[in-house]
Amino acid sequence: MKSYAHSKRCVLNFYTALEQANLKSVKSILSSHLAPDFHWYGVYPFNERDGPEAVAEAFWVPFLNSWTSVQRRQDIFLAGTSEIDDTDWVISMGHLMGLLDKDWLGMKASRKLAFLRYADFFCVQERQLVQGAFFCDLIGVMHQLGISPLPLQTGASFVYPGPRTHSGLLFEDQDAGESKKTLDLVNRMMADLSALNISGDDLPPPEYLARTWHEDMTWYGPAGIGATYTIPRYQEQHQYPFRTGLQGKCFNGHLCRFAEGNYAGFFGWPNLTNTAVGGFLGLPASDRAADMRVVDIYRREGDKLAENWVLIDLPWWLKQQGIDILKRTEQIIAPEKFYQLS
Repeated sequence: MKSYAHSKRCVLNFYTALEQANLKSVKSILSSHLAPDFHWYGVYPFNERDGPEAVAEAFWVPFLNSWTSVQRRQDIFLAGTSEIDDTDWVISMGHLMGLLDKDWLGMKASRKLAFLRYADFFCVQERQLVQGAFFCDLIGVMHQLGISPLPLQTGASFVYPGPRTHSGLLFEDQDAGESKKTLDLVNRMMADLSALNISGDDLPPPEYLARTWHEDMTWYGPAGIGATYTIPRYQEQHQYPFRTGLQGKCFNGHLCRFAEGNYAGFFGWPNLTNTAVGGFLGLPASDRAADMRVVDIYRREGDKLAENWVLIDLPWWLKQQGIDILKRTEQIIAPEKFYQLS
């Protein structure tokens, strides 16, 4: 059985160093742990970057300038070989917790505790981190600050927990047979979704999802959509609004997809392309097809999926349609930066 101990240790050593980072040291820490030609997929407004210094300047320096006493609180940690291209990857998911002491991305400092929900993907080659993807839920931070940049969401908004079983930190290698069961199940679930796209059936019955999901499944969606619980409420509060509000759904594939033990994860860049026809996120129709960058992380229980954590780069999806929610929020909160006011 292949071991991923060295890959996991590379990421954990990087995280340990980052815990001690400050504005002066963060660039050197990234340069010590990331390959010189490290390629990074960052959600909007951080975007794709090449090289450790560019990643530091895009995200870590502004983040550490605004957030203090930062802690990483991991809920899920796993590693495996991607079935897309046989490269080795590590996934970490959880929250970056800290005090929001200075304005950040147009959001006013609260001087209070805040949580930034995140998912990290790292490709490891020869004990070096050579690629990475960073997804985070910026709308979730807005909600914690009392900012609602979108209409009323269909699901619930809160700081999401980790797995119900508290079993998500896979620091040790897991049974390869269990990993295969999980990945096979995720692929069957994806095949069911693809069949719906082909058929045009946007309102499948609960029994269709029950082929691969537990009845009491929990779906933790991005802020703006929210979380939901049980198959019927998931369909009411996400699947049906998503499927009926978006047309021309095209699956573009994943850059990474693997499983370890009872957990699996993937991301795409972009996963999907679709066109809003009205209703999704409470917004009107658009004539522009837009790309969706998505992370999905799953927990299998027995022969079905029990929990699913999802991050979608909604600010990017909206920006392609002419709506920059970060800029608009800053214009409302700090209009003096944009207008000559009397």
